[in-house]
Amino acid sequence: MKLESQKQTINRSKEDVFEFLSDPKNFEQLMPENVAKFEPNANGGFTFALSGMPEISLRKRESVPYDKIVLGADGGKLDFDLTANLTEIGENETDVQLVFSGEFNAMIGMMVKGPISKFIETLVGNLQKAINTKDSQI
Repeated sequence: MKLESQKQTINRSKEDVFEFLSDPKNFEQLMPENVAKFEPNANGGFTFALSGMPEISLRKRESVPYDKIVLGADGGKLDFDLTANLTEIGENETDVQLVFSGEFNAMIGMMVKGPISKFIETLVGNLQKAINTKDSQI
């Protein structure tokens, strides 16, 4: 299964967006409002749980400076990747698209398609506000 978020234009350089997404702690700001748990972990990733859902742990699998960051499932029953693809469209404009890919049987795929699609849209949709909030705290 492969699910792609809409491209979100962020009013920041590709380098700024990459650095923001490279810090697992920053993903907490991207999470939906119903996040019940969020903890950075030692694998360059984080563990989170949404209300009523099991915990999911992600670790950094790949990092291509300024182009993409790949987080993958760190244990658990399902193996999947979440990739952030960055495309420069101007000096201070970057398109970000999240791509979820995993191998699931048909029944599991039907059950998770909607919630995962909504989840990745929420993450990418919260990015502009989160990256601006981080700057205002410095």
